[in-house]
Parts: sequence; structure tokens; C-alpha cells
Amino acid sequence: MRRRLTGAFVALAVVVAPVGVAKAASFNVKDYGAKGDGKAVDSVAIDKAIAAASAASGGVVEIPPGTYLSRSIHLKSNVTINLQQGARIVASGSGIDAPEPNPNSKYQDFGHSHFRNALLWGENVENVSFTGKGVIDGANKLETGENIPAGKGDKMLSLKFCRNVSITDVTFREAGHFAIITNGCNGMKLDRITVDSPEDRDGINFINSSNVELSNSTIVASDDAVAFKSDYATGKTFLSENNVVRDSTIQSTENNAIQFGSETCGSFKNIQFRNLKVTGASKAGLGMVSMDGAVIEDVLYNNIQLTKTGSPIFIHIGKRGRCPGNPPTGRIRNITYRNITGTNLTAPRDIPGDPEYASTISGRADSKITGLTFDNVKLTVPGGHKESDASKNPPEVSGEYPPRIFGVRPAFGFWIRNATDVKFLNSTIEFDKSDGRPAFTTDGVSGISLNGVKVERSTGANDLLWRKSNGVSVTDSTTTTGQALRAKTS
Repeated sequence: MRRRLTGAFVALAVVVAPVGVAKAASFNVKDYGAKGDGKAVDSVAIDKAIAAASAASGGVVEIPPGTYLSRSIHLKSNVTINLQQGARIVASGSGIDAPEPNPNSKYQDFGHSHFRNALLWGENVENVSFTGKGVIDGANKLETGENIPAGKGDKMLSLKFCRNVSITDVTFREAGHFAIITNGCNGMKLDRITVDSPEDRDGINFINSSNVELSNSTIVASDDAVAFKSDYATGKTFLSENNVVRDSTIQSTENNAIQFGSETCGSFKNIQFRNLKVTGASKAGLGMVSMDGAVIEDVLYNNIQLTKTGSPIFIHIGKRGRCPGNPPTGRIRNITYRNITGTNLTAPRDIPGDPEYASTISGRADSKITGLTFDNVKLTVPGGHKESDASKNPPEVSGEYPPRIFGVRPAFGFWIRNATDVKFLNSTIEFDKSDGRPAFTTDGVSGISLNGVKVERSTGANDLLWRKSNGVSVTDSTTTTGQALRAKTS
């Protein structure tokens, strides 16, 4: 029997100080030589304060208002860094630590393969907190490409094998390739943070990480805004599980807003996205790809508003296999979309491909996507396609993953290929401009049901098109004006 979502998640550890415990010792960076004048390089002084706070087993590093020009800052365990309002840590633009050697670098790009070429980094650290309403600013000094000059960094905050980390109220600006990248971490809470990096690259990449919660935050990036990935940079794979993203606003100006992959060596399980506003995504608003053998299962998207999104929902299983050995084809199963709304569904920027694509579920003949539920999904798509587009037969693509790889879809609402057990409940698909394609087109689907579904009438011959599909059930479903749906099986 396939296991269903229960909504139960492993709770994140919260450490509460017992009543009567003495206040943590305070270590002001200015007492260690920091100037905060935007001219002197203050990272050595900040490092000294961090070392002293760590030695005190829970000290607080106080960074008062000022501008602290910094090279790489080295995090240690049992430290709180209180970046006070009006304080700014600013990348110096030179002297950042060199990227460490990595024998596994061929399995992922340069940015994912190295951790020390960062403005702030920590490895095997635990009980680390960032507090205060200050700013960490790349100041256009952090790089975003593959060939990084010596002394330059390409990421803002890098955490490898971390445990029990919290970040509250801090703002990350102009963050280079990543504002925050984690790998092999367990137990993180990010609350009320801001990532303001619309012209750089990724916002937050949680890689091989579990028991993570991101809440009450605003994340704006040009590349993947919030992504869960699983690469081979640390020389092993992990199961990423029990992660939550909630009550936040997320935007990608040129890529995916919320994304699984593309790096997918390890598997993912028990992930929730709740109460979110996606305010832009030139590729997928809610994206999920398994390219390197990962199983992605038990994922819930609930109460999410999509706007300015090129492809509202995108699921794809590829077979790139960018991991050691010969990884099997990945699997995607038991995914629920509940209370999803989408309007103004076109890309916010001009990127390669078209500005809009219909929602897509594309499995493989050797690995069908299984157990999808769409409950109270209401999308108003751009429309405007001609009836002949209903005959499109998108290519099979194994090694790539952007939504544009399939070209124009043969449906204006959902195109579904190689899937089983797909349910649409109490959902509505409309368009801004009349469209000649069916609302739903399936290819090689076994077991699809529409119950309480309304779709705008196509200007073409069919509202539903079932191609090489079986186990179809349509009940209590009509056009938006109450007419019977015109279905064709081929």
C-alpha cells in the first residue's frame, strides 16, 4: 500500500535556556580591533571575537552599527553572531579564501563543489546562531561564474556538515552564486530573513540537508530562489527529509522559484511547502526534477499563490546520472498540490524559450510518476494558442531539465506523460485568451480522474484528450459555463 502524507514532521530541536542560567558572555568585535569604518579590513578582528566566543562555549559576538569590510570569516561552534541593526559586513573583493581541492568536483559545478571560497564559512560546526537586523552585503564583489579569479569568492554563507544552526532577521544582499549554501547539515531554522539578490544567482540551496525550516522570509534571486538538492560534493549521498518552507514570499527573476534539483544523487522524503507567495519565476514556479537517480516522495504543497510564473507546475524525471557508478532512473511519487492559485502566468523576464508553458508532468516509460493529487488548484493561464498545437508530441529528453526542453505543450492546462494514479479534485483551469488546445492532454497515463473539475471551453474540437491512456474517470466535471466536456481518446 502506498503511504499517504500524514502532515507529521520530525520537530526541529529548540534549545531553551533553564531559568537562572547566567547571560552568555559578550564579545564586541571592536574590542578585538575592528574599525567598522568601511575602509579597514575587519575580518581578522571578527575571527578573533568568534574564537573567543566559541572558547566561552556559547558566547555572543556583538557587531555594532558600522560597515565592516571583510575577507573570509571563519565560523566556529557554540557561537551567536549578533549583527546589530545598522551593522553591515561587506565583501572586500579580494583576499577571500581559496576553494579547497575536491576529488569529486566532476559531479557538480564549481560553485557546488567548493565551500571555503565564501565570505562566511563553517565546516563541522554546531550550535551557531545569527541574530540581529544587520546586513551581509556582497557589494557586487562576489562572483557568479565557473572560472573564479584568485582571492575572489562566489558565495556568501557556506555551511558544510553543520548541526543546530539558526538565522533570524538577517539580510543577505548581492550574494554571488549563493546567498546561503548548506551541504550535509541537520537541524536548521531560518526565520524572518531576507535574500535580496535579483541580479546574482541562487538564493538558498539546501543540499543533502534535513530537519530544515525556512519561515516568514522574503527570498529574491535570479537563479533558483529556494532549492533542495543532493549532489556528490562531499563524497557521499544523503537522504534529505523532514524539511519545511512556510509563510514566505519567493521570487526567481530568471529561473525556478521553488525547486528540487537538478542535482539529485540522494533522495528526498517528507517535505512541505505551506502558505507561500511565488511572485515570479521565469521557469518553474513549483519545480521538481529527478535527474541523477533520486527518489522524491511524500511532498506537500499547500496554500500557494503563483504570479508572473512561466511554468506553474513542472515535474520531470530525466536520466543524466551525474553521480558515481551507474545510478538507476529516479522516481517521483506521492506528491500533493492543495489550494494552489495562479494568475498572470508568464515569465517576468525574457529568457531562452517561450514566456509561458502549460503545467507539465513528464515521467519516463521505465519510471512513471506515481500518486499525484491536485486538490483545489485554480490556474488562469495565458492561452492564445491555435488548435493545431493540440497535435504537438513533445520530445523525450533525458539529460536536460528546463521547462523549455519540451516546447509548446499539447494542452493549455496540464500535459501529463508517463504517469499513474493522477487525481484532480475541485479544480478550475481558465485562460486569459481563447485557446484551441484541450485543457488536459495525457500520453501514456494509467489511471487519471477528474472530479469536480471545471475548464474553460477550448476553441478547438476537444476539452480533454487522452492519448494512449487508460483508466480514465471524469465525474461532476464541466466547462466553466456548465457545458459537458468534449473528450477524445486516441
